[in-house]
Amino acid sequence: MTSFGGVGAITRAPIGITRSVPETRRLLEQCLGEVFAVARARKIAMSATAIAETMKFYDGLPPGGTTSLQRDIVDGKPSELEYWNGAVMRLGQEAQVPTPTHTHIYHCLLPQELQARGKIAFPE
Repeated sequence: MTSFGGVGAITRAPIGITRSVPETRRLLEQCLGEVFAVARARKIAMSATAIAETMKFYDGLPPGGTTSLQRDIVDGKPSELEYWNGAVMRLGQEAQVPTPTHTHIYHCLLPQELQARGKIAFPE
């Protein structure tokens, strides 16, 4: 759900839209590819069809589906950003595997996460 959550949070779109727009569908696939590469580099067994299987799973979700990360970001609440996209980014760095898509998502959502956690304040 890390890829779906991060992409959903930056697009503010439910999975039915995200998976149907070619550009955001590609973004989901890129995120999944990074997770796959990080897992492989860390010696975690992954099926060669993991990305396709996950996309098939996403295609079967109700069109209005969102994740808790997405809902929390939209609602201005603390989210799982550090444990989802942030974790992929950090584990990728440790394994020397580039994770540009997850890193971009993390950086884009970090100000909102910091505000939700009371670490920064946006001007009113």
